[in-house]
This record gives sequence, structure tokens and C-alpha cells, in this order.
Amino acid sequence: MVRVRLENVVKRFGEVTAVSGVSLDINHGEFFTVLGPSGCGKTTLLRIIAGLEHPDEGKIYFDDLDVTELPPYKRGTGMVFQNYALWPHMSVFDNIAYGLRVMKLPGDEVKRRVRKILELVKLVGMENRYPTQLSGGQQQRVALARALVIEPRILLLDEPLSNLDARLRIEMRTEIKRIQKELELTTIYVTHDQEEAMVMSDRLAVMNAGRIMQVGTPSEVYRRPKNLFVATFLGRCNILKGKVIGRHNDLVDVVVNGLKLRGVLTGKPLNEGDKAFCIIRPESFSVREGENLFRGTVEWISFAGSYTQILLKISDGRVITANVSSNFRAETGSEIKLYASSEDVLILHPEEEAMAYSKEL
Repeated sequence: MVRVRLENVVKRFGEVTAVSGVSLDINHGEFFTVLGPSGCGKTTLLRIIAGLEHPDEGKIYFDDLDVTELPPYKRGTGMVFQNYALWPHMSVFDNIAYGLRVMKLPGDEVKRRVRKILELVKLVGMENRYPTQLSGGQQQRVALARALVIEPRILLLDEPLSNLDARLRIEMRTEIKRIQKELELTTIYVTHDQEEAMVMSDRLAVMNAGRIMQVGTPSEVYRRPKNLFVATFLGRCNILKGKVIGRHNDLVDVVVNGLKLRGVLTGKPLNEGDKAFCIIRPESFSVREGENLFRGTVEWISFAGSYTQILLKISDGRVITANVSSNFRAETGSEIKLYASSEDVLILHPEEEAMAYSKEL
């Protein structure tokens, strides 16, 4: 297992700064995900770690070894690409064995390692097939096996599931996580899929415009986002703009067009009189009486299996989305009350967060 450390890494392409002062610590044996929208710099960051791109500034360390100037083949990384990058004229066995043969290992050792990895990725019996004879999920397993068979110190995955259908994505993310834990391999995973990142990661970094917005466990980042971009990128939410009217330690009172709300301050400090954003996720609402009352008219109601979704028009004309118990029933046009715990109302500073949010939308 290897600890990966990035210190103030910068990468420019002409006038575009793809990676801007990124510093990260990735622990031994950790499944670490870099999550962000297309063009945010996450793949460039992964390629810098692999040695496929050279940073303009900053350092990369594997444990205490500075690998910034080392070529890819000396870093001990295995990489799985988005498009699989399999040789179409080679069999499954030969695709997997390619790296071992480049290393000039004896034939018996090559066969032993390939057989072992075929068992790990559950492809025994398919070694003589060609990539065109495989399903998308099987091709992804071959690409993963090729990266693992060289026994890398670090596994790097660049959106490896984006070409698969929904069912296969769920199946493969479970398999990748199983293999990573079985091998106790430090793994860095890049994706734009929020659910994928939440389900698979020990920790994740949310990235935007070349910068790291927040690092933490999936629960920490989801429940306590540090800025508006993180809050809105990681899951759905209702956004209400208001003004701070009081403070109670970490709890903040905000008024939104006459509606008084109390929530948790999760980002930069706010004082009485400051403008603020109130973030409430749809699943945070309840029909049971409690804190933070929302009274309004049902604009739309629909059964969604595990929950009932409501579009509720509140007093200022704004429509909020709420997901409540699947047993709840109401008629369109009826007046209802919803509640949200102060622990589930997130209060955020408006300035930099609003700028990041508006750029994305």
C-alpha cells in the first residue's frame, strides 16, 4: 500500500489552467474519488499522478519518494481508461499478459499471474476470446485485469464505467470495490457521477474549475457542504436566499421573504444582517410536525416508489421539491404543511459560492 501526496500542483494548457494549486493526501489502501463536472481538471490531475502529464508547478510523492520527474513505467501505477484501450487483434489472455511481457517475465510466471487475475475478475474460460466477442462489462473487466496483473502500487481509474448501461454500472462498481478491498490497494478514481462517488469512496474530493472545493467522507461532504457548488453538485436541493437575523452557536436564524428558518452554518462565517443561502434537500422534508414550517399549495404530487414527490408552492411564490413518505396522499391544489429539522437546513455564505454556482448553471 502507498500513500499519495500532492503539493500545490498546477497544470496549464496555454492560457487555460486545468489544475490550479491542488494539494491532496490520499491514505494507504484508500479508495479515493475525484468528483466533478466535465472540464473541471480531474482527468488531467489523474494523468499527472500517473506521469502521463507533467505539472508546471508542484510535487507528487508516493510515500516519501518524490516521483514528479519519474516516467510512468517507473511509478508502479496501473491505469484503467474510459475507453478500455484493449488491443482488438489480441485475445483476452494476450491483452492481460501484455504488460508482463513488456517486463520480460518468464512464460510460466506470465501464465500464473494471468490465471490468478482471471479468477479475481471472474473471467476464467474467456481467455481465448477477443474483445469484440465480449460484452461491455467483460471488456471493462479485461481492462481492470490488465492494470492489476502487473501488481501496481497504486490503481488509477478514469471514468471506467461511463460507457456501460445502468445495470452494468451498478454491477461493476460493486466488483471494483470488492477487488480493491481484497487487494488492499490504494485507488484513485475519477468520475462525474455523484452516486458512483458516494457509493464507492472511502473519501472524495469535489473539484471545480481546476480547484478542490472540499475533501471528506461521502457523508461529510453531502451533509455538511462547505460551499454552494458542493451542495448543488452533490445531490438535488432547494435554494432559498435570505438574511441572517440571529446566531445560536452553529445554528443560524434566517428570514426568507417573511419565512423564518433555523439551520446549521456549514461554510464561511456569517453575522447578523448578512445575506445567506438556505439549502434544503428534498428528502429532508417531513409531514410530521416539527421545526421549520413550510405551508403551501400542492402544485404537483407523484408516487416514485420509495417516496412521494411533492412540488409545493410556498407563500412567496417559490416552488420547492420535497420527497416524503410513499404512503402520503394529497390532492393537487390542496394546502399542506411540511417541516424540516434545523440539522437538515444548511446555511451558506453567498459570495464566492454564488459565483461558483452561477458559472456552472
